[in-house]
Amino acid sequence: MTIEILEGWEAIRQAAPQQVGGKAWNLARLARYGFDVPSGWAISVDACRRWLGASGLESALLAAARQPLERRPAALAEVTARLAALPTGLDLAAIPEGPLAVRSSAPQEDSAAASFAGIHNSYLNVQGATALEAAIRAVWLSLWTPAAVAYREGIGLDHAEAAMAVLIMPLIPAEASGIAFTRDPLSGRDDRLVIHATHGLGESLVNGQAAGDEIVLAENPLDDCLSVLRITSGDKPVRVEPAAGGGTKTRHLPADPVSALSEELALQLGEQLRLAAFALDYTRPDFDLEWTWDGERFWLLQARPITAANRCTYPALAAQPDIWSRGNTRDVVPDPLSPIDWGGSRRLVNAILQEGFILAGLKIHPGVQRAGLFHGRLYLNLSMMQWEAYAAMGMPPEAMNRLIGGHQPTIRVTPPTAGERWQRGVNTLRYLLKAPRRRKAGRVAIEAVMATAEQWKNEPLPQDDAGFVATLRRYSRYARGARDLHFLQGSASGALSFLVDAIDAHLPGEGHALAAALMVGDPPSVTAQQGYDLFAIAKRAAADPPTRQWLERRGRGEGGDWRDLPENNPLHREFSAFLERYGHRGVYETYTRNPRWRERPDYLLDTLLTLAETDRDALEVAGRQARERARDRVLRAMPWWKRPLLDGMVRAAKAGSNEREAARSALVALIEPQRRILLWLGERWVDAGWMSTAEEIVFLLPAEIHAVLNGVLPGPALAPRIADRRRQFKAWHAEEAPDVILERPDGRVAERIDDDRRFAEGNLFHGIPVGTGRVTATARLLHSPEQGKQLGHGEILVVPSTDPAWTPLFLKAGGLVMETGGYLSHGAIVAREFGIPAVVNLPGILQALRDGDYLEVDGGKGTVRRIDSGTDDSLAQPERIVPGQTAKRKESDTSTAFEP
Repeated sequence: MTIEILEGWEAIRQAAPQQVGGKAWNLARLARYGFDVPSGWAISVDACRRWLGASGLESALLAAARQPLERRPAALAEVTARLAALPTGLDLAAIPEGPLAVRSSAPQEDSAAASFAGIHNSYLNVQGATALEAAIRAVWLSLWTPAAVAYREGIGLDHAEAAMAVLIMPLIPAEASGIAFTRDPLSGRDDRLVIHATHGLGESLVNGQAAGDEIVLAENPLDDCLSVLRITSGDKPVRVEPAAGGGTKTRHLPADPVSALSEELALQLGEQLRLAAFALDYTRPDFDLEWTWDGERFWLLQARPITAANRCTYPALAAQPDIWSRGNTRDVVPDPLSPIDWGGSRRLVNAILQEGFILAGLKIHPGVQRAGLFHGRLYLNLSMMQWEAYAAMGMPPEAMNRLIGGHQPTIRVTPPTAGERWQRGVNTLRYLLKAPRRRKAGRVAIEAVMATAEQWKNEPLPQDDAGFVATLRRYSRYARGARDLHFLQGSASGALSFLVDAIDAHLPGEGHALAAALMVGDPPSVTAQQGYDLFAIAKRAAADPPTRQWLERRGRGEGGDWRDLPENNPLHREFSAFLERYGHRGVYETYTRNPRWRERPDYLLDTLLTLAETDRDALEVAGRQARERARDRVLRAMPWWKRPLLDGMVRAAKAGSNEREAARSALVALIEPQRRILLWLGERWVDAGWMSTAEEIVFLLPAEIHAVLNGVLPGPALAPRIADRRRQFKAWHAEEAPDVILERPDGRVAERIDDDRRFAEGNLFHGIPVGTGRVTATARLLHSPEQGKQLGHGEILVVPSTDPAWTPLFLKAGGLVMETGGYLSHGAIVAREFGIPAVVNLPGILQALRDGDYLEVDGGKGTVRRIDSGTDDSLAQPERIVPGQTAKRKESDTSTAFEP
């Protein structure tokens, strides 16, 4: 029997990890992505099984291995001795002579579930065919050592599944070697990279026999660049960062002649290791890597996911699972994020969510990460958000859930001590005193950011690689450093929460609905204003016969480009001004891959004729009635001394919501010039033959783009990386991502898909009330704002989520129903402004309803009820009921008046 050997990394990669093991397959992938990996050969798992089967000892071996080791240690030793005497039947002709490394590569080894670190044998400096055969046989036999058998039993792996592939590589002459972790396993921080280095071969370091040097690198949250934080050699510090002030100035001690790597080499290595981790899994780039330095370049010898690391979290959460939720993010980014967007939001989310708590005086746990990517979707660490709100100002976890939306569990909190209550009171007072100044600074920042985005949009494009790097880093630092803007975007909940609590104190359970009614109308947010401006354009365009005819021809597919209209045409003139002000926005505009309205305004033009038919006066009257009735009800319920405070609380809550929308618009404005420069760079790389289309650049992380521009990553290696990510992206799109994911303290992930029936009682569905009043009308189920032409006036808009591109449809809709969202979601804010009944956070509602169902949407109670319309065609006409108004009952209408 001759056992064939897989030659080369491409053959190993195509064999799949079940045949060559995780160690060999990960190295094959790194070689495919352009990293320096020594040449490799692999003996497959099937070869091991054939060798074992030919011995006739397989069943006896398994039986012996299943016995408790303390009872029959001799049985295992006898079997392994008999196996060691068997010939291998290896065909070693493909492997050149010279010192080799022979490494274990079991299918379960180096996986996310189990590392088998130090369990199976590997051998260095193997020379000659006889020694090579002996080493291969010894690697196979290491499956049945007492340590390997005990490890499998400890993780519940059936011994019958045990198998071994063998990886053979030339031994690199090493000046320095070591291991590294792209997440600090002690602190759990993913913005720290830890390198262990020693002179020569790193065998003693890997085996734990030598301490070597420890180098800690830090990731800058503004632009992801690495810097040396600390170097120690044994117990001697070589380079330290002063703790005082938390700055980045460093103090150099005298050079240590025994250090294995200089600072410059450490940074080069750290960048390679981080890029390798991103290439293997950019969604969770936490890897344990083995490396070596031959005096000229670094070689990667092993890469496996980190399976054991401490959690970076608050002590109060250490024993609780992390609750990852899409309750807020699904509203604006419902689909998978491309790598370019994940790379940008990975740190930006932290900046947005922590600013308010920092202002209140909460000591933020260093290095906590509040954003995660699962199934390609953006999730927020709700455990962290609930705890920080509770620890800072005493907000109950349930209240945080209502604000962000989603049906998710809450963390366990202990009743506060007297001292903690006092501290949280102080924090709340500090926040209330400081927030107005920060909001004012944020409003100034909005204007500055919009002006900066306009400047960037018109500045000359870079012409060389260094110019691209400098420009992209400038963009990143500016966006992530806009702290006043982050405060507005992330801290709108404060005033709104106070308003809801104040109402609930006297009208329990009605706080959200009545607050929504109180916040109807002026002043409009920037998002509502863009809807009003588009409505005004639509009215004037419809009133101008030539323009109306052009729009009608366009609706039949006969229209041309709007810019070909005469310059004095009202549509040409006013639409140009609209795009000048709002052209940075787009359909699901948070995705860099999506074009801006300035690039593709067709969706807006297609809405104009139907939008012109909207009765805005009726909308404003209904909103004003709702606001006045709600105000009267709240004032009657409040004690006299609180009544003068109500209008101020409403103004503050309204201002917070509007500022949140304005800050979002400003942050989105910064995406437009970034998209422009990335597409321009993509065109250059298409010309170089590295990409098929310029748009493929969104499948790269910012750090990878910088690495190519800096010559660290080879451009020709981009194609396979992009191809693999496109396949992954397509698979993510086909997946049904759960609303909530629980990550246990041991790192195991349990996906939680809520049972939609929890929120339904027959034809009655319960959600969160975010818009005032009640309406009965026909349901129109849409999945994209570009389907907006299907929405009739007064119909109930039923959608999975909303972003600002949906706003023009809100002017036509009689009511809004959303699968996701909370009180601070975009759909909730705009529905409140327009005064339309709205209920959000109804998972599965799109599957439960049919297009054309007749619904009652109660924005006060937070319910959606399906009504059997029978044969009465009159029910197709919407009926609107505002708080306090009683509708005339139709014979076949089962609705009842809503009394707040």
